[in-house]
Amino acid sequence: MEVIRGWTHRQFPLSEPSGVGEVRRHAARLAAGMEWRELEMGRLAIVVTELGTNLYKHARKGRLLVGACPARGEIEIVSIDEGPGIADVGRSLRDGFSTGGSPGTGLGAVRRLAGDFDLYSAVPCGTLCVARLRRSGADGPPHALRAGAICLPVAGETECGDAWAAAFDADGVTVLVADGLGHGPGAAAASQAAVDLFSEAPALALTAQVEQLHRRLQTTRGAALCCARFDTGGDAVRFTGAGNISGRIVSGLHDRSFVTAHGTAGLQIRNPVVASVERPPHAVMLLHSDGIASRWDTRPMLPLLGSDPTLLAALLLRDHSRLRDDATIVVIQQRD
Repeated sequence: MEVIRGWTHRQFPLSEPSGVGEVRRHAARLAAGMEWRELEMGRLAIVVTELGTNLYKHARKGRLLVGACPARGEIEIVSIDEGPGIADVGRSLRDGFSTGGSPGTGLGAVRRLAGDFDLYSAVPCGTLCVARLRRSGADGPPHALRAGAICLPVAGETECGDAWAAAFDADGVTVLVADGLGHGPGAAAASQAAVDLFSEAPALALTAQVEQLHRRLQTTRGAALCCARFDTGGDAVRFTGAGNISGRIVSGLHDRSFVTAHGTAGLQIRNPVVASVERPPHAVMLLHSDGIASRWDTRPMLPLLGSDPTLLAALLLRDHSRLRDDATIVVIQQRD
């Protein structure tokens, strides 16, 4: 079993050239903390420079999100903007094509240097891009399922009151999303306590998991949380929890929402009961905290259902963030 403690992203608005250097320095500090080699750090710097330069020269409300997964020796760069979009994506990905005048060779260089790369663009809505780079010798996840996520503190806070974790085994994945009450350090302490306990015993049954989390969080300010189970061979997702964590099962022909029961783990909850929601073939599961609006149209995301799941999370963040709270989106997708 592989247990991933979900990473938190740091957000950098890109409206001027100096912003690119700030992102580059932050990414370099993350890489140094994971003992990346000089060559690997050079590749990371090129990726950040290319994506950042594209944003400040061509995009509206462009921003880069940077997160690290130490367990996988991995750094993730997510580029989000609100227009004008790329009319010819294929041309933009050709080696040597660079409208930004940056020192690399444009998005073609990003795709070549990254371990994982995906991009989606729509005119005039904007462009979403994800690039992951790994320390030499680190492999990508071997599982039949892929998890993509964005976890971002509310503006003005350095600590995120949300947290998430995922435990992969031979049959599927169990996911926890926790949202500490309020935001800031107290909320972060509650959600991280939930992740700590989940990571110690990820194989517990869902009801036992929530009961244990409720007891542990009584020493914190409490948290909304959801535990969900996605089996590779199943036709349903099982879930339980307490508070305002929302879920959605989406495919090209299917759209079904689910929510956890009222209550707050650590303060007061009902006896947890496991419910299930149908999951047809090729459907993805999305879980999100209330930093994302609870109602959103699935139609704009349909072209991304086969893309990197982080692009789905980025689309939800861009188009449906409530802006006044921490925001977390976790997407589970079964590989073809």
